[in-house]
Amino acid sequence: VQLVESGGGLVQSGGSLRLSCVVSGFTLDGSTVTWARQAPGKALEWVSAMYRSGSEFYGESVRGRATISRDIAKSTVYLQIDSLKPEDTAVYFCAKGVPYGIGARGQGTQVIVSS
Repeated sequence: VQLVESGGGLVQSGGSLRLSCVVSGFTLDGSTVTWARQAPGKALEWVSAMYRSGSEFYGESVRGRATISRDIAKSTVYLQIDSLKPEDTAVYFCAKGVPYGIGARGQGTQVIVSS
């Protein structure tokens, strides 16, 4: 099982980013993939999840600004966040499994939102 994130970077407040998570070793229609983030000195935060059924979860801090999607054929889960805020600055990673029950995870991708 492997997950590899990409798409992070430096963006101005109000901008958008689309993060990608390419998975291998399992299929997206057979497993849930969760996006989480962690900022320095802060607790891990569940950002979004795409359940194997296609249902979606969004954390309160990004609800209304984030969209999760998947391309099963490409084994890729996407997370787009619009109207980015400085408080969105964190390392974002994707993981196999549901929030609070994740297993394998990727190395993460850094997102920095400048004010």
